[in-house]
Amino acid sequence: MAVAAGVVSRVPLVDLSGAFEPGPRRDEATDVIRRACEDVGFLVITGHGVSEEAVTRIDTAARRFFALPLADKMELVCDFGNRRGYKPLQSSTLALSRDQETPPDLAELYLVNRFDDRDAARRAGLREGREEFFAPNVWPDPDMVPGFRESFLAYYAVMEDLAAKLMRLMALALDLDEHWFDDKIADHVTGLAALRYPALETAPLPGQFRRGPHSDWGSLTILYGDGVPGLQILSPEGEWEDVPAVAGSFVINLGDLMAAWTNDRWVSTLHRVVAADGAWGERISVAFFHQPTYDAVIECIPTCTSPDDPPRYEPITSGEWLDAMIRKTTTYS
Repeated sequence: MAVAAGVVSRVPLVDLSGAFEPGPRRDEATDVIRRACEDVGFLVITGHGVSEEAVTRIDTAARRFFALPLADKMELVCDFGNRRGYKPLQSSTLALSRDQETPPDLAELYLVNRFDDRDAARRAGLREGREEFFAPNVWPDPDMVPGFRESFLAYYAVMEDLAAKLMRLMALALDLDEHWFDDKIADHVTGLAALRYPALETAPLPGQFRRGPHSDWGSLTILYGDGVPGLQILSPEGEWEDVPAVAGSFVINLGDLMAAWTNDRWVSTLHRVVAADGAWGERISVAFFHQPTYDAVIECIPTCTSPDDPPRYEPITSGEWLDAMIRKTTTYS
């Protein structure tokens, strides 16, 4: 869905065509990224190089999976802290991450990571006591959802590449060497989530959301949406504003660890998904929650502190933070 004529959003649209190589296009994109990350922590990107085929395949696979009978989907609920496999409708409440009590979210999810490769899991931090965090994926029977696993793994690989490129642009935007983040994300622990917001026949309960007000937790999120409106950010002025839907784009937003890394120079913005007026139909999105290596220490970036602005946060590892937030926001029966 394209932005309607005349609609103005404070979330900037950034064309990354040519921006991944040195030159004026990269300089221009880096400047827009810097300003967006300081202002609202959100931007919409085109020219990213991700094929339409990869997006179409995962969208199709997600819809086929979510259309299965609930009993079949429940066979794939994972016992490992809800980090892999199926999470049913109303099984999470993201507003709890901000200590806000709301009814459970009107979304169901399917979650994957990259730790079917146990060597990759060990490099990323697997050791005794962390088996739950580094659990392998659970997959539906290929006869039930043909091509499901292949489409998810292919999309994950494409997102890995895009995230690494974006982190290099962000390093430049922070006046760092473009490879400053490379070693800190080389063995990342990123989760990929397909989300379905089912069609609504009646209005949500008072205070209930399709996805409650929250900020993301890692470095950045790469979000695909099918064009159905509902994603909103809380502006610096305290108003909820729609994020524009642009054909062929991804929404990029910063997470809490990036805010801490930058000493709050960059912002992790509160956002939510609502049942927008006239848009109560099914909604599909896919989120790549980029998360640095489990044992990466998140502490103030050198270019983000000065004698007048000392570090505001105690160092913490990427994995410790993520594990705590997952437990805080999961609703168990």
